[in-house]
Amino acid sequence: MIKFEFNMTKPFIMESGKSESRRNFFRTTGIAAIGLTTISTSCVKTRDESLQENSSGELFLNEISGLTDRINRVKIATLGMQRYDWEQGTVAQAFLEMGELNLAVSFARGAILRQENGRFSVLKGNGPITDCASVGEVVLFAAKYTNDPVFQQGADEMLEVIKNTTYKTDEGIIYHTQEPSKGIWSDANYMLPPFLAAAGEYHEAIKQIEGFRQYLYNEKDKLYSHMWDDSKKEFARKDYWGVGNGWSAAGLTRVINMLPETYSTEKQKLVSYVKDIIDGCLKYMRPDGLFHDVVNNPDTFPEVNLSQMLCYSIYCGVGRGYLDKDYLDKAEIMRKAANERVDKLGYVHDVCGLPYFNRSYFAPEAQAFYLLMETAADDYYNNERK
Repeated sequence: MIKFEFNMTKPFIMESGKSESRRNFFRTTGIAAIGLTTISTSCVKTRDESLQENSSGELFLNEISGLTDRINRVKIATLGMQRYDWEQGTVAQAFLEMGELNLAVSFARGAILRQENGRFSVLKGNGPITDCASVGEVVLFAAKYTNDPVFQQGADEMLEVIKNTTYKTDEGIIYHTQEPSKGIWSDANYMLPPFLAAAGEYHEAIKQIEGFRQYLYNEKDKLYSHMWDDSKKEFARKDYWGVGNGWSAAGLTRVINMLPETYSTEKQKLVSYVKDIIDGCLKYMRPDGLFHDVVNNPDTFPEVNLSQMLCYSIYCGVGRGYLDKDYLDKAEIMRKAANERVDKLGYVHDVCGLPYFNRSYFAPEAQAFYLLMETAADDYYNNERK
C-alpha cells in the first residue's frame, strides 16, 4: 500500500486553467495540493518533460511525484485493462466527465464497433440490456460532438431495444440479467436510467429507478439489497453489497443532473433517495475510510470502491447545492483512503475485484471511479474558489 502524509484539517484543492480539456491538470502544471499530500508545484513536471520521460519507458520505474502523476497513471492502467460492456460504459463516462473528449469519442466508437442487435459493446453474446446501455450517454455525446450519424443511429438502435423488449416485469421494469433469467440488481441504477435520461426519456428513467427501488430498497436500513430473482419471487442475494449501493447512488446522481426544471418534484425525490443511500452507507464507514464488501457485515473483506462512489456522489451533490457541506468531512476521509491505494503502475488496490467480485483485488470500474471521484472533487473545489 502506498502511504502519504496527510493533513485532514483542510481538503485538497486543485487549480486549473484554460486548455483544450477542462481537465488541464492532466496535461499541464499549475496543481497545488493542500491537505491531501505534501505536493508543491516545484515537483510537478511540465507536459514536455513528462512526455520525454515517458517516451523512455521509465514512467512506472519512478515513485509517484504528485496528484497529477497519480491520476495519469490510473488513466494509463485503466486504458490497458480488458473490459466488458458495463466496464466500457463506466470508463467512457469517466473520460467524458474528465473532459477527455477524444478518449470519450473513441470509447463510443468502440461500443458501436461491438454493437449487435442494437446492444452496445457486446463481447459475450447478447449482453444484458442494462449493462449494454451503460455507454449510451457517451455515445449520445459523440453524436452531437462529431456530427457523425453513426453515433446517433447506434443510440437510436439501443433505445429501440429498451423500448421494445419483453424482458421485463409486468410493471415494465427491465431485468438486469441475461435472458432467460429474471434478475433485478442494484447495479442497474447506474447502467440504464442515465442513458434514458440522456436520451430525453425522463419518465422512463424515473420509472426504472422506482421499480428497482421497489424490489431492492430497505426503508429501515436505507440500503439496497443486491439481487432479486423475479422467477422465484425471492432475493437471490439479500446482502447490502457495498458496490451495488455505490452504483445506485452514482447512477441517481447522474440522472438528477440531467432532469429538466419541469421535473423538479421528481428531482427532489431522487435527491432524497441519494441522501438516504449515502446516510445508510456512512453508518458503516470504517475509521480508515473503507467499507466492508457487505456494508453491515464486518466478516466480509474491506474495500475502497464504495468509498470512491460515495465521494463522487457527495462532491456532485454538494457542488450542485442539494447535499449539505457536512458530508465533505467524510468524503475527504474516503478520498484519502482511495489515494493511498494507488500503486506505481496506476492500479487502485483493495477494491471489490475481478473476475467475480468476491475478493479484494482490482477492477476497471474502480479505476473509473477513482477518476470520477477526482474529477468531481476538482469541480467542487474549483467552483468554491470562484
